[in-house]
Amino acid sequence: MTKKTEVPGTETPDAGDQHAPSLEERLKRLEEIVRSLEAADLDMEGALTLFEEGVEHVRGAEETLRIAELKVEELLGPEEDPVVRPLEEGPE
Repeated sequence: MTKKTEVPGTETPDAGDQHAPSLEERLKRLEEIVRSLEAADLDMEGALTLFEEGVEHVRGAEETLRIAELKVEELLGPEEDPVVRPLEEGPE
């Protein structure tokens, strides 16, 4: 019988919990995952579990940003001819 490796912060939400993490929550969790992976005190299974979770958060964040970009394009111009303007960068 193999003991399952417990990795902090990787608890699976209840099946009834349909809360999708916000972009900020995803970024915060990604930072935690990176710190854990850099600490190098995980076994291979634990590291792979965290890596897999990280990939899911990156994909979710990309989707959130893609949707936000579409909303910005829609707001900036008429449907037939959307005006796409780059986001202004802060002072350097």
